[in-house]
Amino acid sequence: QVQVVESGGGLVQAGGSLRLSCAASGRISMINSMGWYRQAPGKKRELVAVITSGGSTNYAESVKGRFTISRDNAKNTVNLQMNSLKPEDTAVYYCGVDANLGYTRGDYWGQGTQVTVSS
Repeated sequence: QVQVVESGGGLVQAGGSLRLSCAASGRISMINSMGWYRQAPGKKRELVAVITSGGSTNYAESVKGRFTISRDNAKNTVNLQMNSLKPEDTAVYYCGVDANLGYTRGDYWGQGTQVTVSS
């Protein structure tokens, strides 16, 4: 009932930049927050950055000052601008959406997009 689609991953050299985009669609009453998470091989999924409907943001310490999350509430989209990328940023990046469908609140996920940073 909610479709979440990511785009923008790829291969980049250390120090480079990438921009990830995510769009949510479906029978959404309200989106509470949208965020980016990542999972590297052998590791747990971790928060990268999240933004609420009011514009409040939260970042993982490891990406502060390098990544910027932004959101278009009217279009139900969220972007992640990633600068000064490091090899340790290599992971599958997932878009997560906290949304209401009528009176039901849930978390919805995209299929992920690979980001690979070469040294």
